[in-house]
Parts: sequence; structure tokens; C-alpha cells
Amino acid sequence: MKRNIILFIPCLFILAQLQAQHINYNFSAPNAAHHEATITLLAENIGTAPAVFRMSRSSPGRYATHEFGKNVYDVKAYDGKGNMLKVQKTDAEIYTVAAHQGTVRISYTIYGNYADGTYMNIDPASYHLNMPATFMWVKGFDKAPITIHFDIPANFKIATQLKPTSDPNTFTAPGLQLFMDSPTKIGNLFFSDWTESNPGKAFKFRLALEANTTQAGADSFAVKLKKIVETERDVFGEFPDYDFGMYTFIASINPYVRGDGMEHRNSTMITSGNNFTGRNNQLGVFAHEFFHNWNVERIRPKSIEPFNFEKSNMSEGLWLAEGFTQYYGEMILVRAGFTPVENYLNTISGLINTKENTPGAKYYSPIENSQRAVFVDAGVSIDKTNYPNMFSSYYTYGGATALALDLDLRSRFNKTLDDFMKVLWKRFGKTEIPYTIPGLQDALASITNASYASDFFSKYIYGHTSFDYAAVLQKAGFALTRLVAGKAWLGSVNWTPRNNEIVIGSNTIRDTPLYAAGLDIDDVLLELDGQSIKQASTISDILAAHKPGDILLVSYRHREETKSTTVNLGENPAYTIVAIEKQGSSLTNEQQAFRKNWLHQ
Repeated sequence: MKRNIILFIPCLFILAQLQAQHINYNFSAPNAAHHEATITLLAENIGTAPAVFRMSRSSPGRYATHEFGKNVYDVKAYDGKGNMLKVQKTDAEIYTVAAHQGTVRISYTIYGNYADGTYMNIDPASYHLNMPATFMWVKGFDKAPITIHFDIPANFKIATQLKPTSDPNTFTAPGLQLFMDSPTKIGNLFFSDWTESNPGKAFKFRLALEANTTQAGADSFAVKLKKIVETERDVFGEFPDYDFGMYTFIASINPYVRGDGMEHRNSTMITSGNNFTGRNNQLGVFAHEFFHNWNVERIRPKSIEPFNFEKSNMSEGLWLAEGFTQYYGEMILVRAGFTPVENYLNTISGLINTKENTPGAKYYSPIENSQRAVFVDAGVSIDKTNYPNMFSSYYTYGGATALALDLDLRSRFNKTLDDFMKVLWKRFGKTEIPYTIPGLQDALASITNASYASDFFSKYIYGHTSFDYAAVLQKAGFALTRLVAGKAWLGSVNWTPRNNEIVIGSNTIRDTPLYAAGLDIDDVLLELDGQSIKQASTISDILAAHKPGDILLVSYRHREETKSTTVNLGENPAYTIVAIEKQGSSLTNEQQAFRKNWLHQ
């Protein structure tokens, strides 16, 4: 009995200390005209070891590093009584207070003038806050509860997924992960809300819109979002159990933001640098981002759980997290009646062309392309890369993989990609158990069989095998054809005028005639087929007079050396999709049923 008491008392002591730890933020923007905010961070009961305060270097939904610390300055530290403490800058984004008595208040100025899903903007018209780009945090105290108060103009409203309190300008979070995942928009916002439910539990959905519109315009747009929300719910069969019972579409649609969409656990931050119209063509990013609140916010790759704010976050699963979301985001607009089928055919043509006609997808797997996100997902560099020949976007590559799997499941098993997503939701999303690639394969086997799942993952996930889209599209009454058949082609080339000459302005692409001939970026095209080249239209005229397979003489300058070689003209491999009715054929009953079940049309 005594031994149990001795063990129990220290546990109570440690628990009491943990409960006493608290992080308090205060945000104000007295110099908003010049894009500055003033932030204080009060850390209480954190012990007496050196306190390390830092800015993040990455942000949820972004996988590359971002140097948010570059816009922080005027950093000062105080104790609980207001006495100044010594603070040392120990790294580019890290500040250390070595000597203190357990309470430290840090204050700093931050500059922000870039409103999108990753960065932040301070302006007299509104405050646009992505949390990792705005707020320092205390290293080692990720679990400490957080309270934040916003000092804002009286006419401003706040949109955030943080937990509200009795004070409309004060919010809380249970710890760092949710706090940093909670973008906040403050300004003259239009709110429009509605209610949805799972059996036995209701949730509030709301649109918080910054735009040049009216309340009626916001309400009308929210009606369309409601249709998207319900159509996506039908894929999974239920909504997630939202923290605090609410999901928020935070949207800025105006010329003062940068185009972006960023998913979060109970919200999304959408920025579109266009004027708000409320038309259907402004719905796409909403459909994509809302699908994420199942796929990636809860159906999460193990490789990015928990999210590391100190470095890039590499994952092998973005072909699913982003790519399948890309596929569904566009598909949902068709199912909901916002996108005509004919327009959607152009979308899936683009997916197929990514898979079949880009070197990144022809020679590298979805996994490999996902892992490169740490360099390409808004990653910043000034040196040249060879991405056109070794990377394909995991958005479109993953979307092409989703399309292939959806049509193949329908063809072989009378199953759908919806069935697969439901399994993923039940196994990994609802339980919030992060998945691995073998776990995904096992989930596919559960609705097909082990042999099929092994073959599909071997060919199309671990590998980069070409997929027979033509055969499965035919089952829906669609024909996959060449976009420009029988025409001579040099490759997809960025011809750039420079000093009365024509320069190759970007990498030539593997498997194209010009690449095979040895020409590349910055080479100057001098002559083609004996004709002097001074403008790109001359190249088009020459090609129009030839056919695939013709061999032409080409003269070009590489640096200071003039060279000559031959180029074997090819045919543009780009695909397009056409309904067989437009080719003079009739749909069979089976094709009509397949198409209806797939597109819900």
C-alpha cells in the first residue's frame, strides 16, 4: 500500500504541473497600414530550463520548407512581473531565453503582405493569418493548452476553427497541432450557415466570405456549397465528427489575395484573386478542399502524422491524399450537376495525358513523385531543375491513378472507387489510425481479392506501367483518340523570341523529336528544313508542310557554337476523349448504364 502511495503522489504532482502549463497569445495590428502586427506570447509554468521560442519552417498542407522566421523582428522577452529578460537569437528562426523563473512573455513584430493558404497578410481592410507563418511557439510544450485573444476593430468579424469562448474575440485550442492547423480570417466577412447531421449528431457548416458582394450573394453561394457537401458525404456515407461541432469554409475571393486552397481539420482557407461572381466555375477549389476533410485530414499517411513544423514533411502517399482528392473534386461537380459531362471529358483527358505522356509518370511511380513534394510544393529555388523530365504532379498523376482504379473496379468487380474510399474511411479515417502503403493495398484486397490488389499496386503504385484507358472508357461509351492525329510534331516547345532570334525557353522533353536531336533549353534555333527562323510562326508553317516520320535538317547555336543535325518528326501523342455518339455510334444499354452509374447523369 505504501509503495502505491509513493508512486501515486509524484504522478499527481506531474499532472498538476502539466495542467498548470498554459500558452496565451495576444494579437494586434496597430500598424496595419504598413502590414505589421504585434504579437505577444505568454508561457506560464514552463519550468526553469532554457525556454526556446521558434517560428515554424513548414505548414500543414504544405510539404516544402518555408522560412517564416524571415519576417520576425523586434523580439523582446519579459518575466511574469514585466521585467526584461535576455533573449538570444540562436538560429535563423529560434530565440532562447536561458534564465527565467518559469514564466516568459515574448513580444515581437511580424510583417505580412502575401495572402494565400501558406503565408499571411496584415492590411487595414483585413487580417489573413496562416498560423505557422504568424505565431511563434514554445519548443517542448506541444500539449499545453492555448488561448488567443485578437485586438481588432469593432466592425471586424473572426472566422476560425479554433474553439470559441464567451468572449467573441478569444479562442482556445487543446495544443499546438490544432492551433497551427487553424487559419484565421478577420475583417468585413459575410457569414452564411446551415446544418447537416450524422445519425444522432448535428453539425454547423458555414461560409465566411471576404468578397465584394451582398449577404444575398453569399447565401446563394452557400446553397451551392451545401450541395457539394452532401454529394461528398454520400461518397463516405457520413461526415467526420467535427471538433466543436462545426466546419468553416474561409474564403477570400477578391483581387487582393493570391490563388490557393488549403485544407485543415475543420476548415479550409480558400483564396482566389478574382472578383466574386458566385458562378459554378468558382466552385472547383471548394469541392477539392472539402473532400480533404476525409482524405488527408483524417485518412492520413503515417509519414506526416504528427506534422513536423521544424522541417519539410515528406510522404509517399500524396498520390492518394492529393491525387484522389483531385479526381473527386472534379467528379463531384459533375455528380452535383455543376459541370457538364462534355467539360468533364476535357478534365479526364488531362489526367490521362499526364499518366501516358509525361516523363515523370512514364518513368517514375506515384510514390516517387509524391516524395518530391518537399521540393515542388511551393518550394522556393532559383536554380534550374529537370522537373519536366523527371516529375509529374502527384495531383494529376494521382488523379489519373484514381480514374484508372475507378473504371477498372467497375469493369471487373462491379465495385467503385467510392467503395474503396469507404473502406479507407472505416479503417483509417474514422479510427484516425494513419495508413501505410501496404495497408492501402490490403484495403483494396478487401473489396476485390489479394491477387488483384497486389497486381494493381505493383504496376501502378510501386511501378509506372501504362494503363489501358481506352478499353475501360469504351465501356462507358467514350472513345480515346489522338488530339492532333497525322500532323508533324517537334515536341511541346516553349519558343521564346529574344534579340530577333528564337530561343528554346524551357527544357526539351524526353521522348520528343527535338530532345532526341540533342537540342535543349537556351539553344537558339537558326534554320529548320533550310529556312531561316526569326519567328515561331515560321516553324509552324514548316511543320504543316510535312508529316510524321519526315527527317529535317536543323541548324542551331549552343552558346557560341553553331551546330547542325537532323530531327525525325513525330506525331503529337496527346489524347482527347469523345462520346461515341459524336462519332456516329449508338450507346448500348450496358454502356449507358455504366456511364450513368459512373457520372450519376
